[in-house]
Amino acid sequence: MASITQIPGVLAGHATLEAAGTGCTVIVCPDGCVGGVDVRGGAPATRETDLLRPEETVEELHAVALSGGSAYGLAASCGVAEELERRGYGLDVGVARVPIVSGACLFDLACGDAHVRPGVEEGRAACAAAFEHAGEPLERGCVGAGCGCTIGKLAGPERAMKSGLGEDVERAGELVCGAVSAVNACGDVVDPDTGERVAGLRTADGTALASSVETLLGNEAQMPLERTNTTISCVVTNARLTKAQATKVAQMAADAYAHAISPTHTTNDGDTVFVMATGAVEAPVDVVGALAVRALGRAIVDGARSAHGAYGYPAARDLRDA
Repeated sequence: MASITQIPGVLAGHATLEAAGTGCTVIVCPDGCVGGVDVRGGAPATRETDLLRPEETVEELHAVALSGGSAYGLAASCGVAEELERRGYGLDVGVARVPIVSGACLFDLACGDAHVRPGVEEGRAACAAAFEHAGEPLERGCVGAGCGCTIGKLAGPERAMKSGLGEDVERAGELVCGAVSAVNACGDVVDPDTGERVAGLRTADGTALASSVETLLGNEAQMPLERTNTTISCVVTNARLTKAQATKVAQMAADAYAHAISPTHTTNDGDTVFVMATGAVEAPVDVVGALAVRALGRAIVDGARSAHGAYGYPAARDLRDA
């Protein structure tokens, strides 16, 4: 399978705390790229999103950190910045180089050990792994930010399922759009290409898939912990974009959540999409956005299909094999 690490100038790596059920994933453009972001969920935990707004003056983005650990996981971004500084990368401000690192976190404290969260050391390790494994395909499933991901939680944890980190890369001529997504939604994952429900809320006996939307509409939803879900993603493209255009691509790419997650953008989700554009290929913004939607939708499905059962939660493959 193609990986975003095959896009020139793009590196990616994980740090996984498997025993604790958490971790972080870092996407790095060491020499800088143009960034954008779209935040649609009702409960986001983010860093340096305002900096990516088109009217702000900083034009460089060096890394995006996707992390577990809820708001505590934002500390991983500091480790990414420290590792990039150590390697001599960052925005030249005269007296020093300051790496620009944006990030978002998901809630995985109910999966594994709630008292262990990705921090500075994990961010540094994930960034170092990105350099050490340059060009190698990014591992998917229950790794990095996907380690503690779960989905289908509208009827409580007893009927939820394991998810993980997914990836997809799409091409249109020389234009490339890849997406990485840590899928931790309260809803179900649906394949946008086929309409198949892939994973999510299970029936009461646990042997098949139910519908989160029907459960919600029937007033049967039971969310014991509110604001505990988030799907966080990063789209990487070789397109040449301005910050305003990268923001528009992020807004378009967020439609993939509606295509692949049901329901989506709820008050219990902190859905966020980052865009990193390396600037190698001229392409119309709408073409980039449409390709990004396809890549992200398929990455979300891959996150559900690549996961294995863990921490008491079955995965999609477990239901297929039953």
